[in-house]
Amino acid sequence: MRLSTSLMSAAALAIAVTHPAFAAGESGTLKKIKESGAIVLAHRDAAIPFSYLDNDQKPIGYSWAIANAVAEQIKKELNMPALEVRTNLVTAQTRIPLVQNGTVDLECSATTNNVERQQQVDFSVGIFQAGTRLLTRKTSGIKDFPDLKGKNVVVNAGATSERLIKAMNADKQMGMNVISAKDLGEAFLILESNRAVAFMVDDVLEAGLITRSKNPSEWAITGKPQSFENYGCMLRKDDPAFKKVVDDAIKGLYKSGAINKLYVKWFLSPIPPKGLNMNFPMSKELKALIAKPTDKAAEQL
Repeated sequence: MRLSTSLMSAAALAIAVTHPAFAAGESGTLKKIKESGAIVLAHRDAAIPFSYLDNDQKPIGYSWAIANAVAEQIKKELNMPALEVRTNLVTAQTRIPLVQNGTVDLECSATTNNVERQQQVDFSVGIFQAGTRLLTRKTSGIKDFPDLKGKNVVVNAGATSERLIKAMNADKQMGMNVISAKDLGEAFLILESNRAVAFMVDDVLEAGLITRSKNPSEWAITGKPQSFENYGCMLRKDDPAFKKVVDDAIKGLYKSGAINKLYVKWFLSPIPPKGLNMNFPMSKELKALIAKPTDKAAEQL
């Protein structure tokens, strides 16, 4: 007996509601992944402890673990247990274009979800919350942003802090020389070699850089936060089926409590490469984000 057109449509709709991958079977990132037999995850090389390379040049970190949890969820959604997970190195400058053009399917590192970027990509529910401050030597005399007047300051090109410090420099006529480095590693090298007195970036990334420095006791994180940043995983715009799988995987980590184990591993325990402990307790803002996941930017809350 043949089903009527309306009954067939209703059946298809029911399957689509319960199985988002089926609904996206003819389009979107899930189709791309299924046809290629692989998902491409972006990673960074020095965004400690979120996404960076270990001594064997393999990606590790808090955000990298979240990205792989998403990959596991996609394997289940597509019924592809042998799905290949490929990696692709990105920088602060290349991460958005490489998501947009399909080179990478998902980018989870230390990427701020803001209104400007929402015009270019979509974001998952938040995975971290940080504040933009200053990393400097304890002997530098730099205690807060007004102390930077007439000084060399380094930022990460393409990062939120670059826009903020340049606006501050113009608005308050501080006469700073703002140096834009290509990535976190280069920025810290500029700071370490005394070509800048401070590095403005998210406080948690500063704590990560300290653990990797030659002399961790030499450095201090200081200054009033100039912004609060919600990190999220980036994916291509207008792909609701893929976004649902990504969000569901992250929410699953939150609901099960697995996120707490990940946090302890990467922020409250010794981590590679030097086995140092960041001692970076979970903030009340991150606890709130885990309790009520949202994909909104900090300025939208």
